[in-house]
Amino acid sequence: MKAVAVAVVVVLAMIQFIAEPAQAITCGQVDAALAPCVPYLTQGGEPGAACCSGVKNLKGMAATTDDRRTACNCVKAAANRYTNLKDDAAQALASKCGVAMDVPVSKTIDCDTISY
Repeated sequence: MKAVAVAVVVVLAMIQFIAEPAQAITCGQVDAALAPCVPYLTQGGEPGAACCSGVKNLKGMAATTDDRRTACNCVKAAANRYTNLKDDAAQALASKCGVAMDVPVSKTIDCDTISY
């Protein structure tokens, strides 16, 4: 009987773990994903492999509309920290990495009014 009770508790714990909702994206995650892109975004040229990997990871992390809106606001805040950010490089980042991105890289975007 004791073994059955332990088994039930283990199964219930596993179900809780599996059913737990995913955590929301954070600005720390967004910043870490795009940090390798700073040289490209400030100097131009071509984004490196680590940058494109970060862009792809960001797309994967921003799975819900709320995540994409949060990521957009985080990217906007990060972009505004770099006065020498090249807007043309920022606009081209996703396409240069071969990623269809729902999160724009822009200093001026209104993240609350765009459609995700």
